[in-house]
Amino acid sequence: MNILLVIIAVIAVVLLITGGISSSLSFLIWVGVVLLVIALIVFLVRLLTGSRRV
Repeated sequence: MNILLVIIAVIAVVLLITGGISSSLSFLIWVGVVLLVIALIVFLVRLLTGSRRV
C-alpha cells in the first residue's frame, strides 16, 4: 500500500505542475489536488491507526 501511496502522490504533483504550466489544461490542477488530498488522508489514517494495511 505504501508504493500505491507514493504513486498517487507523484501523479498528483505531475498533474499540478502540468496544470500550472498549461492554462488550457487547468482542470488537471483540480485532479491533482484531489489525488493529493486522497493520498494525505490515506497516509494520516495509516499513521493514526498504526496499521500496516489500509
